[in-house]
Amino acid sequence: MYQFFVEDEQIGQDVIHIQGADANHISHALRMKPGEIIRISGESGKTYLCHIEEITKDEVVAAIDEVDAQETEFPHKVYLFQGLPKGDKMELVIQKAVELGVYEIIPVEMKNCVVKLDEKRALNKLRRWQAIAESAAKQSKRTVIPQVQMPVSWKKALEMAKALDITLVPYENERGMAQTRETVRGIPKGADIGVMIGPEGGFAAEEIEEVMKEGLPRISLGKRILRTETAGLVTLSVLIYELDE
Repeated sequence: MYQFFVEDEQIGQDVIHIQGADANHISHALRMKPGEIIRISGESGKTYLCHIEEITKDEVVAAIDEVDAQETEFPHKVYLFQGLPKGDKMELVIQKAVELGVYEIIPVEMKNCVVKLDEKRALNKLRRWQAIAESAAKQSKRTVIPQVQMPVSWKKALEMAKALDITLVPYENERGMAQTRETVRGIPKGADIGVMIGPEGGFAAEEIEEVMKEGLPRISLGKRILRTETAGLVTLSVLIYELDE
């Protein structure tokens, strides 16, 4: 069953109007016909099971059959602070993090980041990243599309992380999975969780000092050194295993 997202104003009492690229995709790429079943989510996260009632040149009209009570969202809002990686690794991180239930992704410019983006390049990247997030949300049957933010400085990321209920900092020099399990299992129900991941070169010494100063818990992900594009996904998997309902 295909998943689509609409703005709340496109949702009527009995029908939903799908317009723009999604309408074109339904009629031309997927070649769907009236009567076929689709799943549609609004901005508020409410999801509907519908059947296509009419396909016109400009829109697809879907009749609402029932509200879908299946809950696919993780019970915690997880904010992934990802040190900017090289190449197209950020695209992989975004795709897989969305599949794993992340709520928001914040690229971070850290001292050891090789990649430096000016505003124009960052905006171009952001459009691409957000499209990847939307595609992954559709594929994994999410009821919301996670937002990818513009890259922020380390200082700004630290301020944002401190405002959350807890922010975990996987660090290659930490040892002891028992402490990791204890920390994760102690996260209160419904807490907003940050995950701070360093770039290819790892956290700079002064960044880790600031993490310690702010009392953000450092955790281990095991005895092996993980790549930057792996560490966040492993942390999200640990959170799912321990905290998903």
